[in-house]
Amino acid sequence: MPNAINFAEKFSRFAEQWQPKIVAQMNDYQFKLARIEGEFVWHSHSDTDEVFIVLEGEVRIDFRDGAVTLHPGEMFVVPKGIEHKPFAPREAKILVVEPSGVVNTGDAGGDRTAPNDVWI
Repeated sequence: MPNAINFAEKFSRFAEQWQPKIVAQMNDYQFKLARIEGEFVWHSHSDTDEVFIVLEGEVRIDFRDGAVTLHPGEMFVVPKGIEHKPFAPREAKILVVEPSGVVNTGDAGGDRTAPNDVWI
């Protein structure tokens, strides 16, 4: 019998930030857990929307014309092609839902680019 996915147990397996880890896949969509703190990079995903679900902490997603702040139990869908920059004042734990193969830094690249397809 398959087991339920326990987020706390999965988060206990890694400490690094801005390095999403896949915990499940549904069709072509992956469910990725990540620890984040501080500023990320400005980037966009030209081919797909991106879903942020906050499990713990507070996350602000900056846009060139504003921002949205998310608290535990809240989610936001960043539409494809929209430039954004996530920020967490203290460590936050999030669930990101996006198609498989999406690079976390989108079109920006750089040293914050995480390896793809890392399962825990």
